[in-house]
Order: sequence, then C-alpha cells, then structure tokens
Amino acid sequence: MVFVVFVVMQYFELPYGSVITSLFSAGKPQALGARVFSTRDSPGNPNILSNTSFLNALNSTVPINTPKTSGGKKGVGLDNGFVSEKNGGSDDSLELDADRDPEDESPSEDFVEPNHNSKVEIAITDIGLAPEKARDSGYSFSPNNSSRGSNPKESTAFTAEKNGSMSVTPAASSPALSPMTSFPNLNSLTNVDINPRSPMISVYPNKSSEDTDIGNVLSKDGKSGESQNDTVMSGYNYSKTNVPPEKEGSERPTDGVVSVSKMKDLLLQSRASSFSMEPRWSSRVDQELRDAKLQIANAPIMENDPSLYAPIYRNVSMFKRSYELMEQKLKAYIYKEGERPIFHQPLLKGIYASEGWFMKLLKANKKFVTKSPRKAHLFYLPFSSKMLEETLYVPNSHNRTNLILHLKNYLDMIVARYSFWNRTGGADHFLVACHDWAPSETRQHMADCIRALCNSDIKEGFRFGKDVSLPETYVRSPQHPLRALGGKSPSQRRILAFFAGNLHGYLRPILLKQWENKDPDMRIFGQMHSVKGQMNYVQHMKSSKYCICAKGYEVNSPRVVESIFYECVPVIISDDFVPPFFEILNWESFAIFVAEKDIPNLKSILLSVPEKRYLEMQQRVKKAQQHFLWHPRPVKYDIFHMILHSIWYNRVFRMRP
Repeated sequence: MVFVVFVVMQYFELPYGSVITSLFSAGKPQALGARVFSTRDSPGNPNILSNTSFLNALNSTVPINTPKTSGGKKGVGLDNGFVSEKNGGSDDSLELDADRDPEDESPSEDFVEPNHNSKVEIAITDIGLAPEKARDSGYSFSPNNSSRGSNPKESTAFTAEKNGSMSVTPAASSPALSPMTSFPNLNSLTNVDINPRSPMISVYPNKSSEDTDIGNVLSKDGKSGESQNDTVMSGYNYSKTNVPPEKEGSERPTDGVVSVSKMKDLLLQSRASSFSMEPRWSSRVDQELRDAKLQIANAPIMENDPSLYAPIYRNVSMFKRSYELMEQKLKAYIYKEGERPIFHQPLLKGIYASEGWFMKLLKANKKFVTKSPRKAHLFYLPFSSKMLEETLYVPNSHNRTNLILHLKNYLDMIVARYSFWNRTGGADHFLVACHDWAPSETRQHMADCIRALCNSDIKEGFRFGKDVSLPETYVRSPQHPLRALGGKSPSQRRILAFFAGNLHGYLRPILLKQWENKDPDMRIFGQMHSVKGQMNYVQHMKSSKYCICAKGYEVNSPRVVESIFYECVPVIISDDFVPPFFEILNWESFAIFVAEKDIPNLKSILLSVPEKRYLEMQQRVKKAQQHFLWHPRPVKYDIFHMILHSIWYNRVFRMRP
C-alpha cells in the first residue's frame, strides 16, 4: 500500500518535481555555468541595513546556458589578464580591415579565448547576423520585485518610456524600499550651462526647440524622394546594394522625436530638480561632493587655456574647474568580486572596446583608485557587457533572462557583503557597458546607479543628468590605437558626404534607396569590399567633408567617433540618440544632426551650410578630437579621463544641496 501511494505521488510530481530527487538533493545536477558566491563578514556598523534576498544561479529556476566550446587562437592582449579579440596581436596592417564596416562583427569573426584564470571556455558559432546587433522582438522579461527596491527619496526623473512619451513633470512617489534585515558586522548656480557663442544649424524645419513631435520618419512605403536621379554613378566600380523591400510592420518609429535642443532642456531641468536619495548615514565623502558642486557652479571664468577651445563646450569654465577637482579629490573603489571572463577581463579590440579599455586603464590607475571603500566617492561594477553576451547568451534563443539574472545575482552578493550600495541606494555606483543590450540588462536592478552606455537611447531609459553617453570606439589595433589618426585638409576633401555599411536596422535601407550611386557628391554605399586601385573605407573618411553616421539596429554607431578620428564633420542621423559627453560638449558646434525623416533632403541640408561655417566646424572637430582618443598610458583630457569625468560630474550634480 505504501508503495502504491509512493508511485502515485511520483506520477503527479509534487511541487519539488520528483520525490526521489527531492529526497536526495545531492543527486541533482548543478546548472551549467552556475556561479556560487560565498559571503564573508565585513567590518562595519551592526545597524547597517543590508539585503537578505541573496540567491545564486544554482538556486534559480532560470538555467544559465553556456555555448559549446571549440578550439581557436588565443587573443593577444597588452598585459596578462587582458584579452583582445581575434588576431588582436597580428593586426599589423590597417589596410587589412580598413574597408570593413565597423559594425560588421558577427560572432563567427569574434572568437575570444579567456586566459588561464578564466572559469568558462568560450566559442561562438556562426549564426549569421551578430546577435548583439539584432533587436529581439520576441524577447520579453517580466520584472520581479527587486530585492534592493527603489529609492524612496528620488526626485523627478526625466525618462522616456518605450511608447515614446516623455515625462518632464514630477514623477509619482516611488514605492517604498522592500524590507531589509540588519546584518551584523557589515560593512544656487552662477554659471549658466549654455554657450551662446556656438550657433546651431537647424535641421528640423518649422519645429521649435520645445516641439518634440517630429512624427513619422518616412512614408510607410518608403517612396519619399523618388524624384531623385536614378542613374547609377559612373566612374566607380561599386555594385548597387540589393536593398530588401520594407516589410509590413517594420520597426520604424512612429512616435515623437526628442530633438537635440529638447535634450538640452531636459538636461537643465534634471540638474535643477532631479537628485539622488539622501544617504542613509553620513560620510565625509558626501560633504566633499557638495563642496565640489558649489565650486563648479561658481567656477571662475576661464581665460586663455590653449588646451581647451571654449566654443565646443557647454560651459568651459565649469568643465575646467570640475576636471581640476576630479584630479584633486576623486577616489573610486573597484569591487574585487566576480569571476572571469564576465568580470575583470576587458576586450581591447573591436566595436565594443570602450568598456574594455576603460576597465583596463582604471584598474591600472593608482591616482583615482583606492583600496579603502570608505574613502571612495564612486564604486565600479567591473563587468563586460560584451563578455556577458558571449558567455551566457544562447544563440537564436531570443531570451536574455539568464544574462539579467546573472547581473542580479552578482549585485545581490555585493549588497549582502558590503554596506555601500544600501547607503546611497546605488547612486554612487557606476558601470561602463558598450553592448547594445546593456540598457535592457541593467535598467531593472541597476537603474539607480550611474550607467555609462554606448546605446544612449532616450526611449531605452537613458536618464539625463544621471546616465553617461559612452563613446563607441572601433579599435582596430590594441597595440596601436592611434594608427592612421587624422585626415586631409579641408581644401583636399573633394567628397561632399560618405557612408558605407551593412544594412542593419530600418534606417540604412532607406538611406541607400534614396542615395546609393545616384549622385557623385554623395558616396553612399552598402558594405564595401577592398578593390585594388580604389579608395577603401578609411580613405573615404579622410577625403570627405561630411561623414554620415546613420544608426544601425540601435541609436549608437562607431562612425561618430571615427568621423572625429579622421577629422570629418559628423552628420548624425539617429533620432533620440544622446551623443557622447552630452553634459560637457556642445555638439551642435561641430556636428550636424539630421532628422531621420529628412533623409530625402540630406544633400540640400549639407549644401546649405556656408563654406565659412563648414571650415569652422571642421576646425572644431579637430579641437574635440583629443577627447575621443585612447592612449596606452592615459593623458590629460583623453577619452579615459572624459568618461571618468562625466561619471564624476553627474554624481556631483545629483547631490542634494
């Protein structure tokens, strides 16, 4: 009888799955790729609040899958512990990949083998288009209640939801923090942020700076501008790209567009009314940040600094004073926790190299990094969003739940082990992530920390005054990141505009349909192939007056920084894209922003720029160039310091008065 009851229970499988395996849990297999984080006691105040909702991947119902491994060449890095992407050490000739689309990095070309400290072997199978550049319409993730909760004292946040609506009114009060249990032994502005000397070219006809309802990009059938000459351009041996017809229900946005002028308004509003939560207990670093905020706001007028060209900045005096204070005061703590290859293992080559170079250079920096977390103004979460995808994403699964869970488990461990996140609600923590998926992977559990993101899309939750727009840099050679820097003089730039690239996203097919091989002044191509005797990709950028930076699957593109690298005036066609270092740089002074709907008018917009104005913009591009260059040993005002400064700057100005 007992045996019959036992069999019946086994048949219906009680909530624990199998009676036998639930009774003998030691026999349950561990999930592949699971991480087990062990906690340890940390010195601290026994009254410090900490999070008790800690779990690891083994306890999760969501499997963490790791792609199968295969052999391959080991990436060559600059130092032990740092890896570059495939053939990183043998890239001795720029010509080998100079004509490549900087975004054409499919997984089959991006094999990375971790070093001897790695816990997971990696191999990427050829699945066609890079998954990191594909917007997965089938992906969905139902948010659970975060164990860290929301900041109860968070002020107005200026964010855009997925439906495109922009909230600029005080948000409703945030829900209270989820219950937290005590763990013993745990650890008025005088400078206006506007530069009146920098005129702006308006490419949003008949729209005021307050009007964000730009409307549809083009007509649904994509036939705008059919009156253009359809004759194939002669004299160039480029075949016409096969542009696929637009499908019904494409991802072309139909909601309002936030213009660059409106972005400036939102930034100023955020500065005036959006602050981080009051720390749960005071620290000396809080007063240091408040003092810095006061000094920056009352910065003396800068005079005759040859290294800073005033017109390219929103307020050069405030920037200079803030940078000086950063050099004098800033201390950042880097969490040691986290296993490779996702944590502490930077990639130094490719289109996602920004996050890797920053990680490498900060970890090696003795000036800004402190080993004492109680002296830190900022706390760095040292993970690679690119390695997170390569390690855990299951190709063609259209499901990133395990990636999000992995970051949540890591953060839960940090919260349980240390007291610092709970002190500020994460406001003094930051991450640097360049992968396209980083906004969606971090906006739930890491939403309150400072996020430096390449995919700085307003409609993906980018928050002005808190988040930082991270430059997406295409590093071809980690050993020589400045190879081929510069370009021809303005008088030798005979090409009006240039673009070449794969047909990623909805916008580029529209661009090519309108302009490919139809006008000798408009060198608009699909993917370029190296042909002996013809100009390659880099040579085109060096020889063009304007370089078209058209969005791909996401709003960001490495062409923005490439244009500056080769001293070509960027023409950014990407609605709702927040350009890099937006809180510091006056982008309208050296770049042109064209609404996606105005692609048919692209040539007329460029021709309307007076020659004097073009020369002025090109000169300013050269002045801004220093802020977008990687150096093996960082130099003042370079991209490493600018990323760190923008994080510092946003932290300072989110402090309550």
